[in-house]
Amino acid sequence: MSSVNPNPLPLVFEQKRGRVKPPRHLADLTAEERTAVAEALGEPAFRVKQVANHYYSRLERDPANMTDLPAASRDRIVAELLPTLLNPVRTMEADKGTTVKSLWKLFDGALVESVLMRYTDRATICVSSQAGCGMACPFCATGQGGLERNMSAAEIVDQVQDAAGKMARGEVAGGPGRLSNVVFMGMGEPMANYKAVIGAVRRMVAPTPDGLGMSARNITVSTVGLVPRMKQLATEGIPVTLALSLHAPDDELRNELVPINTRWSVHEAVEAAWEYAETTKRRVSIEYAMIKDINDQAWRADLLGDVLQSYGDWGWVHVNLIPLNPTPGSKWTASRPEDEREFVRRLIAKGIPTTVRDTRGSDIDGACGQLAAAE
Repeated sequence: MSSVNPNPLPLVFEQKRGRVKPPRHLADLTAEERTAVAEALGEPAFRVKQVANHYYSRLERDPANMTDLPAASRDRIVAELLPTLLNPVRTMEADKGTTVKSLWKLFDGALVESVLMRYTDRATICVSSQAGCGMACPFCATGQGGLERNMSAAEIVDQVQDAAGKMARGEVAGGPGRLSNVVFMGMGEPMANYKAVIGAVRRMVAPTPDGLGMSARNITVSTVGLVPRMKQLATEGIPVTLALSLHAPDDELRNELVPINTRWSVHEAVEAAWEYAETTKRRVSIEYAMIKDINDQAWRADLLGDVLQSYGDWGWVHVNLIPLNPTPGSKWTASRPEDEREFVRRLIAKGIPTTVRDTRGSDIDGACGQLAAAE
């Protein structure tokens, strides 16, 4: 077989050493750490709780609106606890204003994107966990840009808090509403920035005013298959949804489409996903980008069905097919509609629940695999 990826990039698991860390933020702190920060500021501990109430419960970050803080020290307290982490560069809208892509500049100039999508029954924010990505998947714009750095827990949470505030204030088409879902499917490989991602998830699910009070079941953490971290996630006691970006059911093709497969095979990745489902009793999602004439053959649908069925049919898995979103200069495109339909038919015939993802935001390069964060 001729190589589908003639110029592979190296896998990068660690950011370069010596990077300056983002400023410390309320969302980086545990409840215990907040008390120490209050003491360092010379303020009573309840002051930090007041700021947390504004940030997490009222979705507020403007000191002028925090009138319960003493006027003389309000700006100083807020500057210490809520430094600006995300500087807006540009927002783009699609789908009549219900899809909003935001480009953010971080404190060191790194660029990341997040996408807020409002549906009739929910509102979902797709967040980034790294600036760039080191997983080198050749069909993904983010992966082809390489890894710049990991994001802090607060930089991740701040994307969610910003989206929740926009929804609450009615700044998204459709009037005031509530942010209900978070998906870690923006820039970066979440499992390669595990500590910050788990810290961020803990802030999202902690009850207000210690966190955003979201349901763990409405948070999806995706991975290309960092098996040790998938196993670790199963032990955290947080019932998030795990999504495995598989994209091929056989090692020969997956080695090229998802280079991490040279480290952990299809079998190892799927087994770790099954173990997660068995431990947490949460259904795992298998993400599969449909690429014309590359991974969309009928026999691959049968093989994928067989691989997943080999772990039993107790409802542990669901396949989410994603029509490939084109990226500039890419030689690949989405599958033909008839091939996509046949792929779905064969998976369902093998008893695998299968859906095709709605490709929202593709016209503003806001869909899966298109986030490249260029000014």
